Amino acid sequence: MATASNKPGLIRRMWRALMSPSARWSVFTLLLMGLIVGLVGTVGTQVMVHATGTNQFCGTACHSMQWVAAEHKKSTHGANRYGVGASCSDCHIPHAYPGKLWYKTKAGVKDAIAESRGVIGTEALFKKERKRMAEHVWAEFRENDSANCRTCHVFTPEALALQKGGPRKDHQNRFAEKKTCIDCHKGVAHEEPAE
Repeated sequence: MATASNKPGLIRRMWRALMSPSARWSVFTLLLMGLIVGLVGTVGTQVMVHATGTNQFCGTACHSMQWVAAEHKKSTHGANRYGVGASCSDCHIPHAYPGKLWYKTKAGVKDAIAESRGVIGTEALFKKERKRMAEHVWAEFRENDSANCRTCHVFTPEALALQKGGPRKDHQNRFAEKKTCIDCHKGVAHEEPAE
């Protein structure tokens, strides 16, 4: 029998409890409970990923994003002449798991801290920080070779053959110079910084 001086620690007691057979529930019940908890966790995660990836959430959840949300709505990425638009998450969040969850977690924490600190809490403060924030996003796009752009925009030699004039020449040069979309298309969905 363990005395107070040689009583096992909390971690050891928890480990023993986890590794001991259950006297209360059957293995089937424990497996069923694990499946239910896993299902609720998976469905809950998917619901939250979808809910926090809408333009409505991005443009209203953070007071400071209202200005870029208004710019986006007016841009060709808000809605083009065919009525098709790209959402905030289409352009700014990776599309594949687990990168999507990791990115949303990092961005959510960073944005919540910035919003609570009021770093860009007014339009004037936002404009002051716009260049810094834009450069951060541009660096992300360069780093991943504008991967999110290419989920909608096909950029192959066959697609180039269908283009005419200046855009075709510019895009051919892009291949030769190893440029990425953001190198030329910085002001597509949002205003470029004044500087």
